[in-house]
Amino acid sequence: MASGSDVMERPAVPAETPPAASGRRWLVPVLLLVGWALSVAWRMWLSRHIVLPIAHTDEDSYLNTARALAGGPGGFSSENDLLRRVGYPMLISPAFLGDRDFTDSYRLVQLINAMVNSTLLPLAYLLGRRLLQLRRSYALLGAVVAATLPAAAFYAGVAMIDTVMAPLVIAWLLAVHRWVERPGPLAAATVGLLVGAFHLLHSRGLVIVAVHAGLVLLLLIRRRITPAGVLAALLPVLALALANEAVIRLLGDKVYLLGSTPGGSMVEAVASGPGVVRVGAAVATQLWYLVVITFGMAGVAWAAAVRELWRPRRGDATRWTMGVALVVSVGVASGASVILAGITGKPLDAIYGRYVQMLAPFWLLVGLGVLLTAGRRVVLRRAAVAVALLVAGGALIAVRLAYVASRGHTLRYGGFGAPDLMALTGGWREMRPVVGSLIGIAACLLLVAAVQVPRLRLPLLGALVVVNLITMQVIDQRLVRPMAASTAPTPRVADVGVRPGERVWASTGVHYILRFNLSHQVTWADVRWFREQPPAAAQVVFTRWAPGQPDDWDGAKYGFVRLGGNVEQHWAAWRRA
Repeated sequence: MASGSDVMERPAVPAETPPAASGRRWLVPVLLLVGWALSVAWRMWLSRHIVLPIAHTDEDSYLNTARALAGGPGGFSSENDLLRRVGYPMLISPAFLGDRDFTDSYRLVQLINAMVNSTLLPLAYLLGRRLLQLRRSYALLGAVVAATLPAAAFYAGVAMIDTVMAPLVIAWLLAVHRWVERPGPLAAATVGLLVGAFHLLHSRGLVIVAVHAGLVLLLLIRRRITPAGVLAALLPVLALALANEAVIRLLGDKVYLLGSTPGGSMVEAVASGPGVVRVGAAVATQLWYLVVITFGMAGVAWAAAVRELWRPRRGDATRWTMGVALVVSVGVASGASVILAGITGKPLDAIYGRYVQMLAPFWLLVGLGVLLTAGRRVVLRRAAVAVALLVAGGALIAVRLAYVASRGHTLRYGGFGAPDLMALTGGWREMRPVVGSLIGIAACLLLVAAVQVPRLRLPLLGALVVVNLITMQVIDQRLVRPMAASTAPTPRVADVGVRPGERVWASTGVHYILRFNLSHQVTWADVRWFREQPPAAAQVVFTRWAPGQPDDWDGAKYGFVRLGGNVEQHWAAWRRA
């Protein structure tokens, strides 16, 4: 390998096996199938303690919509008219077919999640072979590293759209690479379908739709595609956007929206110098986060991708793919930061990495591809860029946190903002940017040193898998289990005597998390809310139970008899006498 070359420019990997071994071609598909099954089993094992939603109100919104799509009662959604999407509820709606307890349906949702999320393994292998041109052994083990990365695996246990996004990103970028390499209507339509899927799933798909439109335009200007190819690439996006609107109209008012449509607050958030600085700091924080959780590999990959863009090679599909991935990474981080800054009803986040997590497996694989295929001098230069990003990012975030604290304010810091960063840095109650940078730098330098010894490369990839498994176990012990225990109302609704078919309402005096999880167990109706006096139609109500406190609800004066509940959780069920 020439010292100035990079992973994007290396020749195709020669065949690893002689023709006599061609009969073993079935081995890799079998390994991938077995690996996928084990991946599903691992994700289901991790979710065993989650029997009710823990990520409110996102899960509640998706689950209520999915139940309505399956023909059941509707419910609320925290979405708004502009950013409403039905793709994920459509995916999980089969879990609500038939007459079953909510916990059974929720377990089926987790199974669907695990099956879809685990496709990251074969897709990552294809990325390693086709885009990065890795040896089979490297591609296989690298795919396992990507498939176990907490940024992707964490969401398989909850009913959130993020469980689909990471494998979809890799599938889309693989399709882009294929399309640019061999333009044709089928390849164009495949890319369009995947982009349309992004739009159908989440509002961050708008960024990908915009990038897709720009890519189509550039390819047309460069005469790499024909007008027919343009139509093939754009029509599926339009079709799925129309499908989203059609399903929304089909739902009607069965699912009612509680979210506020973004307006001038987003513009105001970036309409001043301080606002631009705040949003810029949030974008930098998300990008720094990607570098940390990929052991510095995202920084290595970005350096390699930018270098490739500066040295264009006509007909190089990898260059186009890397350019698309770079633009999407910055675009998603920026879009998320602007939208979050425009939500004025709650404090800003110290970090909210959820929107960029879907990109972590891709950049991890690209970074590993650089380390495993490029020359020593190239690897050192790319690693130097990663280290510089970690140092600058950690310093910037530390200054930002110190400045906010000096002004007497706090930035929100929650479990779903960056669970893997919490586990890696031990920052469960506060963000620790310096520790995160040090961990990223140490991991990056260790990887660079180890890949210089060929016999250490496979053990090194295996070690990354172990780190991912341990990180997920720590997240499960320190974050998931406590959240599951604290958000599950006991006893169950059925155990206090609430019967199917009864008209149930819930008081806003019950803590919203418990209120939502009580309501989910009422599978036969949409549980509406009231403040003090229940409506005349209510047969059973969930209310606050706090003896001796002013807000303790006395149902006797409204003609109700208490069935039971949990005084420590401050809720009770009452039936009209």
